[in-house]
Order: sequence, then structure tokens, then C-alpha cells
Amino acid sequence: MHLSAYFLPTLKETPAEAQIVSHRLMLRAGMIRQSSAGIYSWLPLGLRVLQNIIRIVREEQDAAGCQEILMPTIQPAELWEESGRYDGYGKEMLRITDRHKREMLYGPTNEELITDIFRHLIKSYRDLPKNLYQIQWKFRDEIRPRFGVMRGREFLMKDNYSFDLDFDGAKRSYDNMYVTYLKTFQRLGLTAIPVRADPGAIGGDMSHEFQILAETGESEIFYDATFDELRAKGEQPDIETLRSLYAATDDEHDPAACPLPDDRLRTARGIEVGHIFYFGTKYSAPMGAVVTGADGESITVEMGSYGIGISRLAGAIIEASHDDAGMIWPESVAPFKVGLINLRVGDKGCDGVCSDLYAKLRRAGVEVLYDDRDERPGVKFATMDLIGLPYQLIVGPRGVKQGVVELKRREGGEAEELSAESALARLVPAPAG
Repeated sequence: MHLSAYFLPTLKETPAEAQIVSHRLMLRAGMIRQSSAGIYSWLPLGLRVLQNIIRIVREEQDAAGCQEILMPTIQPAELWEESGRYDGYGKEMLRITDRHKREMLYGPTNEELITDIFRHLIKSYRDLPKNLYQIQWKFRDEIRPRFGVMRGREFLMKDNYSFDLDFDGAKRSYDNMYVTYLKTFQRLGLTAIPVRADPGAIGGDMSHEFQILAETGESEIFYDATFDELRAKGEQPDIETLRSLYAATDDEHDPAACPLPDDRLRTARGIEVGHIFYFGTKYSAPMGAVVTGADGESITVEMGSYGIGISRLAGAIIEASHDDAGMIWPESVAPFKVGLINLRVGDKGCDGVCSDLYAKLRRAGVEVLYDDRDERPGVKFATMDLIGLPYQLIVGPRGVKQGVVELKRREGGEAEELSAESALARLVPAPAG
């Protein structure tokens, strides 16, 4: 993509309403634009990040044996009346009356609707277990939406729901999602700390939040110092190590029962990016979600639900990975892998090398944003640092004469001069096998 034609409405000044880093940078980099309080349009750069997060989440859900469906955003109120949650959910639920005077709502979550689908379409124990997921917009009418996409009213979420014959099966489904979430966040370039948590309005007997450490986090969490030590070494811990480490929210942390000595216990603020729940028959019993067992008996199914805040993750990744100049995207979610910078547009040599590099990168399947604008080099560098692409490939008149280009990593800022072919070899993935 040529930057001269790309819709990238960057801002020099930080909007007054932006209180945290991710909100400031997403607005300045032209990723989002607010349409009303807590509701945002996703512009091209932001949408590319969102789509990359969706791709990774979807791949991991599919690999875990989940099946994708798509449920509507608008739900009938009577389903929530069946479960007993309609009156008690609170003002966060946006309630709607249609033209026929039917009570409806904009779904804040989907336990009732998925249970209704299950009870009408699955009747036999032979069809279990099942785990169904969707990636869909939700709406919760927050009283004070703030922090940009970190606490918006409308947000994109991956939510999935497991159905099992008994507790043992439900526990296996829960553990499967626990491991899947850790793998997902690792692929997103994040080390998420799984903490025991209050299930809140979803309900249930077993619940974990997945927290990303950040100063702007809304929750206080207590955790094993090993998490910090692993991060300091740059290590990506294995799943079993993460499962063995202590971590809890302030609601669940009991100092008297904590297994860690004081010198190994750490406290920090965290951003919740995922939450998993086991709630047994909380919804299946009142809504009649039963199957016929092997002996002909009726069995009320055991359920769990599992959420990942997709749009929130875009902000959380920025909170975890940025510097004073802008964002630093992990390669897995970056909107483009490479920013190609032509330092002197109109110079025959620079234009020729850039055109050749751009064509070869695109043919190799490398996503590249080519800054072909007639702007000063300082402006171009500032733009690329702001939007945080993993690599910058810089072409200038001096380098062209010497037969070299500059390849710079956004994270760390390391730069080196290479031949164009050597730079391409660094950026183009090696063939599989």
C-alpha cells in the first residue's frame, strides 16, 4: 500500500479526552474515531490490527475443537426472563422495544441465546461434548465509558460456550480453554497472567481472568515473582509453568491462605483481556437444556463460557508495548510488517530501488506500507515510529550510491546497512519445509 493514497488521518496533538497511552496513540495514529461516548469507528490501520487479532483467536479456537457460529446482536427479553437475569442484570443492558411492543435487548453476552439454540437442536448424549464460539459485537451501557477501546460501550468479543454430560467433562472443557487462552495470548506477543477471579454477573463456581500487567489496569492483582523473572529474561513460559504459579485478583486474594512468602509476592495493576467461567447448570436447568442419556434418562447439561475482548486487546497490546515515539506492534498483529521509507521522492535512484523492493516484498507476501509522500525525512520517521510497524526499510540517495539500504527494527531501534537483497532475505519468510 502506498502511504500517499492510504487513509491514515494522523494527529500531531493529543486529543484532550484521551487519558491513557493506548487511547492517545490510537487516535493520533488514525486507528479509530469516536462517533459517540464509548463507540468507535475502526479506520483502515486499526481494522487491520483487529483482523489480525481475530485471525489468531479463530485459529486457536478451531485448533481446540471449537466450532464457529454467528448469533444476532439483538436478543428477545423472554430468554433472559427464563434464566432469571433480565431484571437483575442492571442498567448496563440496553433494552429496546420493537414496533410490535416486544421487549428486546442488545446482547451484552450470549449464555441465554446459545442455551436456547442447544435445547432445540441437540437432544442426545451422543452429540456431546460441544463447544461453539462466535466473534461478534456486544454492547454494555457503561456509566462512564473511558480509556478508548479499553472500556467502550460497544466492543468486539470472542465468546464460546461448552456443553458436557457431567462435571468431569465440563472440567476438561474448562481446562482445554485455559490452555487455549494461554496459547492465544502468547501468539499475540503477550504474557497473560491467569488469576482466580470473581465470576460476577455470569455466575459459576470456577473462574479465571487473564491479565496483562499495565500501570493503567483497573484491577489490582497479586502474583508470583516468577512471572516478572520470566519476562525479564525474555522467556515465553510453557503452559504448565504458568498453571502452577499463584495469581489472584484483590477480591480473591487471601493473605492468610496465600502459599507464597512475602518476598515472592508481587502486586500490580492488570488489564483483563480474557475470562473463563464454569457454571454447571446455572442456565441449562431453568431453560430446560437436557439430552437423553445412554439409559434413556434426561440429563441436564453442564456448561461453561469463555470470553476474549478482541477490540480491548488492540488497546492492551499498545499499553504493554510502546515508547515515547509511538506503538511497537508484535509481528503477529502488526497492520503491516514493513514500513518502506523513500527519503527523496523524485530522485531516480531512490524511486527505482523503492519500486523494486516494494514489488518484491508484495510478491513474497510481505505486507508493506510504502511512504512515497513528498515530505521531509523527519516527518516520515515520526509517522513510522508512531504507527509502530516492526521493521523500517529506509532508502536514501547516499545509500543508493553505495548499494545499501538501512533496515531498522522498531523494537529496540537496532539498525544496519545491507544490500537490498540481504534486506529482503531478512524480511521474507523462509519457505516451509
